[in-house]
Amino acid sequence: MSWTSLLLLAGGAYAFKVLGLVAIGDRPLPRLVTSCLDLLPAALVAALIAINTVAIGQRLVLDARVVGLVVAGVAVWRKAPFFVVVVLGAVSTAAWRRWVGV
Repeated sequence: MSWTSLLLLAGGAYAFKVLGLVAIGDRPLPRLVTSCLDLLPAALVAALIAINTVAIGQRLVLDARVVGLVVAGVAVWRKAPFFVVVVLGAVSTAAWRRWVGV
């Protein structure tokens, strides 16, 4: 990627942000839009976790990371503390790799 492309993309991103401020101004957003915007960070984090768990490059790979994700997901569903969720996910992934070898 050239510096020209990089600067054009950065300028375009900045222009979109300024356009939003100019177009909306001080007017409040509709309730439907604000409720969707409130859910956006969680959706983006979930998408990043899913992609980093089951993909290597362009390939779909189901390995020990999926086991750790499922165990951590169950721990979150059971309302375990964050530290416990992380430890359970890591230990289950390590145990799967140790005993199954995948």
